[in-house]
Amino acid sequence: MRSFISAVLIAFIAPCALAAATVTGPTKVEGMPGYNQPNQYLARRAVKLADNMEPVIDNADQSSEARQKLAALQGKTGKRPNIVVFLLDDVGYSDFGFNGGGEAVGNATPDIDRVAGQSLVLSSAYSQPSCSPTRATIMTGQNMAHHGIQVPPMYGQPGGLAGLTTLPQLLSRLGYTTQAVGKWHIGENEGSQPQNVGFDDFRGFLSVSDMYTEWRDPQFNPEIALSPDRYRYILNLPFNKSDVHAVKGGKIESLYEINTETIKDLDQKWLDYTVGFLNRQKQAEKPFFLYYAPRACHFDNYPNSYYLGRSASRTTYGDCIVEVNDIFKKLIDTLEANGELDNTVVFFASDNGPEEEVQPAGRTLFRGGKGSTWEGGVRSPFFVYWKGMISPRRSDGLFDFADIFNTSLSLAGQPGANVAKAVSPQTYIDGIDQSSFLLADKGVSNRRSIFYFWNDELSAVRVDEFKFMQKVQVADSVTRRGYNGGFSGTLQPTWTGLVFNLYADPKEEESIAIRHIPVSVPLVAELRRYQAVLKQYPPRHEISLK
Repeated sequence: MRSFISAVLIAFIAPCALAAATVTGPTKVEGMPGYNQPNQYLARRAVKLADNMEPVIDNADQSSEARQKLAALQGKTGKRPNIVVFLLDDVGYSDFGFNGGGEAVGNATPDIDRVAGQSLVLSSAYSQPSCSPTRATIMTGQNMAHHGIQVPPMYGQPGGLAGLTTLPQLLSRLGYTTQAVGKWHIGENEGSQPQNVGFDDFRGFLSVSDMYTEWRDPQFNPEIALSPDRYRYILNLPFNKSDVHAVKGGKIESLYEINTETIKDLDQKWLDYTVGFLNRQKQAEKPFFLYYAPRACHFDNYPNSYYLGRSASRTTYGDCIVEVNDIFKKLIDTLEANGELDNTVVFFASDNGPEEEVQPAGRTLFRGGKGSTWEGGVRSPFFVYWKGMISPRRSDGLFDFADIFNTSLSLAGQPGANVAKAVSPQTYIDGIDQSSFLLADKGVSNRRSIFYFWNDELSAVRVDEFKFMQKVQVADSVTRRGYNGGFSGTLQPTWTGLVFNLYADPKEEESIAIRHIPVSVPLVAELRRYQAVLKQYPPRHEISLK
């Protein structure tokens, strides 16, 4: 099989170039059967903008439309748009009503669903397999192989963003006020803390929810919580255990210790802090960038008295989703009351698929969950809202979380190839400017492919509805009891490679590699293209199992 694909690959290594006009629906080619579909680029060549950037699909018509929209808005407001990234933790693709969840799974999300109905909802938006890699991808525009944060740092493990060029740094240079609130978890060392990588202000915690509570709680970890020596051992590990505050260039200020009681109100305190920030930005001369990352809904969830039992499911996870709905509503309402909603783009997402090892947890209609490169591990609930600017619709055009980096910089006045000039020539940008995808009324994706990673190794590639996998995770290959998820089991290489049609087989249960070799050929070509990128721009190992 490999030799056959290699032979055929020579003839198909460069997909044929098609016209650059934007396709808004199925199109008929005279004299040929079938239809061409939008957002399908298997037979289309991408354009290289700079040596250290991913190539893009040239959709010239929609780019012109987007630029006209942005120019008209800036003429009206006198400034660039505000940018909000609302990033949840371990929340599943199918937890919200706009993706088939909500009331149907016992946690109503009416306000999130209402805003999603006025947004561009993306059904193929891709994170990294777990939280810290994804958060670093948003901050750097790089996938986990390139930024090097390949696993979450736990209980004081070293490493982080220090030394990397970040989105808040670049937006600060472009005249933005930058604010981070909530979960950080991209390095606790001083050089990696939010106030030292570009944020003017930070309020939140430096790590991840369970690190503040699980070792204190005899329900979950009695072997630690009920052993004084072990308890003190964890207590003395070098990680910050508090809700903290910091200003640019300053030191971390610990406000109070987070424990199983104080964590119940944490998201409400962060919400109040964020509303205060938004109120201070009302009619400000400078636009703002808000990175808002609630504690919700990573295990373990400790609902406060108002939300305890409030979901129809009456699980701590369901109660947390109901709280998330109210938090998001409050932020949108505040922006509207302050007259800033028309000039604010909001990215709504979760940092990876649902946690599967610890229940109760989120849901996904796809195979696998957090920690895996099956679709369930990396396909996020995702929409982009911008009142009056983004035409409400759904799209299966490919979008990588790295694209938030390029797209935000484009909206701030640094579009396309200009991003390459903002980083060192040795830095490879995996993101793509998707501003025209968002803003054109019938915009399509500017991205041809998605790459999936295990640490620094390529696991898979997707082009259109087809996914080629060369490394797979088998969750129940070792343990047969309990909840086996994305961090369970083994990683296995495939023999010839597996190919899945994600439209016909979203659960990835039947490989079509042999029957559909003409599809396999361009997938392998794209995989090899990126393998060459990794040779020219080698992976980093900042926080890694390697």
